[in-house]
Amino acid sequence: MKPTTLLLAALLASIGSANAADLLETFHAAQASDPVFSSARAAQQAGQEKLPQGRSLLLPTVNLSANSTFNDTNVQYLNRGALPFQSGTYRYNNNGYNLSLAQPLYRQQNWLIYDQAELQVAQTDAQFKLAEQDLVLRTAQAYFDVLMAQDNVQLAEAQKQAITEQLAQAKRNFEVGSATITDSQEAQARFDLTLAQELVARNNLEIKQSMLRQLTNAQPGVLKRLGENFKLLAPQPAKMDAWVEQAQQNSPQLAVAQAGLQLAEKEVDKARGGHYPTLDLVANYGRNHANGGTFGIGSDTRNANIGVVLNVPLFQGGATSAKWREAEANRERAQAELENARRTVATQTSLAYLGVVSGMAQVQALQQALRSSESVLEASKLGHEVGVRTNLDVLNAQQQLYATRRDLYQAQYNYLLSQLRLRAAVGALNEDELGKINQALY
Repeated sequence: MKPTTLLLAALLASIGSANAADLLETFHAAQASDPVFSSARAAQQAGQEKLPQGRSLLLPTVNLSANSTFNDTNVQYLNRGALPFQSGTYRYNNNGYNLSLAQPLYRQQNWLIYDQAELQVAQTDAQFKLAEQDLVLRTAQAYFDVLMAQDNVQLAEAQKQAITEQLAQAKRNFEVGSATITDSQEAQARFDLTLAQELVARNNLEIKQSMLRQLTNAQPGVLKRLGENFKLLAPQPAKMDAWVEQAQQNSPQLAVAQAGLQLAEKEVDKARGGHYPTLDLVANYGRNHANGGTFGIGSDTRNANIGVVLNVPLFQGGATSAKWREAEANRERAQAELENARRTVATQTSLAYLGVVSGMAQVQALQQALRSSESVLEASKLGHEVGVRTNLDVLNAQQQLYATRRDLYQAQYNYLLSQLRLRAAVGALNEDELGKINQALY
């Protein structure tokens, strides 16, 4: 290749890398476009309104009512005797208004509902944090799936090119009589197999790109890949129990379950409060004006009163006791769900920790295996040239090299995803943690 051509290729590669989207940019696009995350954001906003709703039950309520009525009355007095009123039709307007105020003085259930509202807001916040972490994981998974699919396509193309060269060489050797037809047939069979694998890889790439497009609502372009900045970092602290303990304290999944149990306990108290009396301060002020009446006499009435109202529930048909039993059963269910959440979080944290540790070991092993596979391929080519290795040996060495390189790429992506899952398990996965992974891309 000419120097000018090499320079042009390098320039185009650098331009493509500069315009490529990285993991953080993809995450920001998913934040703005993913409908699942948008639904979670709206759910959080709706949940925030539980607190003012609960507080409203502790504050006074004021109502104003007004009326205006036209009356058309016909009166006929029978045996009126000495009554001074005349029979006839009376038409008049009656209008008025009433202003009422009620302030709860003692309503235990209202205070419990307010406490529940605070817990519901906390639960909603924890659920939204879970949704944020889930979006990070889904974005990273989709991003690395596309990279892996691209790697598979490129590996299939490279393997096809290498086998094409091997097939051409086998045909030339057969023509000059230095090789059998078997060598050509073996190379052709391997070429056909690689061609089929390339088609599968390209189809899989389309599928993975469509899944990323579902998150970002945009056609995936060029994505940045893992570069030389990729480093294997052991989890700190290097003890699984320490991570499990941290998860038990900070996991948003546990926070949701704990809030659920507290809500169930408040519901038991609220159901028990159905037997308790209530006491309210009430006040009313009203005025009613009529410019006529049945006796032809108008009136203007004002009324004001203030007092307290005591209500003692005596019997509700058994509904209060039934609600109490229902609330106690739901509390037991919430306790079981909390215990299940604790165990699930502990298991997820342990698996994520082991995924990071074993992922590091697997990447290191595959890096060494890749170097060995490259040596085996070079030795097989040299051996074939001197007649101590067959064409099949070279094809097998090529296949082993590309399979090892594919496994190494997959192990690297899995290691990075395990790091993110470990952070998510302890409630520490956020955009900053994603940025650390993003630094390994170029």
